Amino acid sequence: MAHTLAQLNAAAPADAAAMLDGLYGHAPWIAERTLARRPFRSLADLGQRLRQAVSEADAEARTALLRAHPELAAARGAPLDSDSEHEQNLAGLADCTSAEQARLQELNAAYKARFGFPFVLAVRGPRGAGMSRPQVIDEFTRRLDNPPDLEFDEAMQQLHRIAEIRLRGRFDAEPAIGNDIWDWGEQLAVHSDPGYAEKGQLTVTYLTDAHRACAGLLSQWMRDCGFDEVGIDAVGNVVGRYLADRPDAPTLMTGSHYDTVRNAGKYDGRLGIFVPMACVRELQRQGKRLPYHLEVIGFAEEEGQRYRATFLGSGALIGDFKPEWLDQQDADGISMRDAMAQAGLRSEDIASLRRDPACYLGFIEVHIEQGPVLYEMGLPLAVVTSINGCVRYQVRISGLACHAGTTPMDRRRDAATGAAELALYVEQRAARDGDSVGTIGMLEVPGGSINVVPGECRFSLDLRAPDDAQRDALARDVLAELDAICQRRGLRYTLEETMRAAAAPSDPAWQQRWERAVDALGLPVHLMPSGAGHDAMKLHEVMPQAMLFVRGQNSGISHNPRESTSSDDIQLAVQAFLHLLDDLAHDKQ
Repeated sequence: MAHTLAQLNAAAPADAAAMLDGLYGHAPWIAERTLARRPFRSLADLGQRLRQAVSEADAEARTALLRAHPELAAARGAPLDSDSEHEQNLAGLADCTSAEQARLQELNAAYKARFGFPFVLAVRGPRGAGMSRPQVIDEFTRRLDNPPDLEFDEAMQQLHRIAEIRLRGRFDAEPAIGNDIWDWGEQLAVHSDPGYAEKGQLTVTYLTDAHRACAGLLSQWMRDCGFDEVGIDAVGNVVGRYLADRPDAPTLMTGSHYDTVRNAGKYDGRLGIFVPMACVRELQRQGKRLPYHLEVIGFAEEEGQRYRATFLGSGALIGDFKPEWLDQQDADGISMRDAMAQAGLRSEDIASLRRDPACYLGFIEVHIEQGPVLYEMGLPLAVVTSINGCVRYQVRISGLACHAGTTPMDRRRDAATGAAELALYVEQRAARDGDSVGTIGMLEVPGGSINVVPGECRFSLDLRAPDDAQRDALARDVLAELDAICQRRGLRYTLEETMRAAAAPSDPAWQQRWERAVDALGLPVHLMPSGAGHDAMKLHEVMPQAMLFVRGQNSGISHNPRESTSSDDIQLAVQAFLHLLDDLAHDKQ
C-alpha cells in the first residue's frame, strides 16, 4: 500500500523510518537524519532532504554505502534485496546470455579492483522503465575508464537516482506527464537526416525531409493536446495558440527550437516545446482557460547547421531575417530560397511574421541545462538570471620556425608556447570572476613538424559573461595579456573579432515568477546564468524574457547522443510551468 506525505509527516519516528527503509539499501542513519527535518513540503522536498543527509555524511559513511551495493548480474544464486531484484529484472539482467553474464562478471571484477566498490547504476534508466542489457554493458565499459574521484561522484549520483525511483514507488508518484514527454522525445527522434539516420544518429537540419516530418508531427501533437490554432509559418516555425476567452487578451509566448546539431541529443530545444504542450493538454483536460493567449512555438532553426543563419526562427518573429540568407547554398548547392519553395513556404511572407511587442506579456523558455552544474548539485531545476554575452576572435601568433634540436630554449620565438601561455591566463582570469568562461577551442600549428619550433599558431578565442560590462572587462584583460606575451617572447599577432553578442539579463518580474514556481514545488531556488545562447536571446530584443533550466543526466552533457534528462525532472518542469501560468493568471484577473 502506498504511503502519503501526510502520513510520513505525522508518523511516529519508528513508523516513519520504516517507510523510508531500503531507499539507499539498509542504512537506517539516512532515514533518521532526514526525518529530523520534518515536516516535508512535498515529495521533491523529501527527496532533496534524503540526498542532503547522504551528502553531509563523511567520506567513510558514503563509501560504505557504495560498498554495500549489490553487484549487477551477480553470480547465480547471489542474494538480492527485493528492490534490487525488481530493478535488475526490468533491465533483463536475470535473462543474460552466457556471453553477457561472462562479460558482466569480467567488468564487475575489473571495476571493483580499480575502485574498491561495486559498480552502481540506476538500471531503471531515465524514464524508469529499465535500460537494455547492451546499454548497461556500454555504460559499465565507459565508466571503467573514469578517474577514481570522478567515478566516486558518479556512483553517488547513481545511488541518489536509485533512491529517487524507489521513493516515488513508495508514494505512488509515477511521473505520468514526464513519461509522456519522454516518449514524445523518442518518437520525434525517429526522424533524422540521411547519412545520420543509417548510423542511428540524430541530425535534423533546416527544411530537410526529416525536419519537415518533425514539423508535421509537432503540429499533430499540438492539435491532439487541444490547441485552438495550429500552423506552420513562412519560415517553418510550428505555432500553436491556446486562446483566452476574449480575443483582445494579451499573449504569453513560449517555446524553443526543434532543429538539431549533427549527431545530437534528443532534448536540446525540443524539451522547451514539449513542456508547454503538455501544460496546454492539462489545461484543456480541466476545461480551464487563461486570461491571456498562450502561444507555443517550435522554432524551425536555431543551430545554423545547414545554412549560416542561427536563430532564424525566432529572429523572423522580431523582424530580424536577412534577405541575403535566401541566396546561401548548403553543401549540396541548394539555396535556402529553393529549400523553402520545396517545403511549400513563401519567402515573400516572412516580413509578415514580425510580432507586435505591445501585444505580448513576454517570452519564457524551458531548456535542458547543457552543463554539469545541476547534476553535480543534485538539483532538478534552476532559474536563469542571464544569458551570457559573448565575444569571439580568431587569433594568429607568428614567431620563427627553426630547428627543434639546434635552437637553444632562450633563443626561441615559439608561437605555440605563446598560445599555451595565453590559454592558461584565460583559464585563470575567467575563473577569477566566478561566472565568466573563456575557451581556446580550435588550435592549430599550420605545417607543424615534430622537429620544428612552431613559427605560427592559429586559434579561436571565446569569452562569455553574464553582462556586457563583465564580458568586456574580461576581453580587455585577455587581449592585454596577449599583447604582453607576444612582446615578451618576440612574437607578432593578428586579431579578428568574428562575433559579439549582447548579454540578455532575465526580466526581474519574470525571473521572480520562475523563482516562486520552483519554491512552490518545495525545491531550493538555485539561480545561475546560461553560458549557451538560446532563442530567448532574440526575443529579449523586443520583450521581457526569463528561462527555466532542467537538469541533464550524464553529467549534463549536451550536443551529444548521451544528452538526457529524467521523466521525474521533466514532471517537475511541467509543474513549475503550470504554477507560473496560474500565478500570471491571478495577476491578470
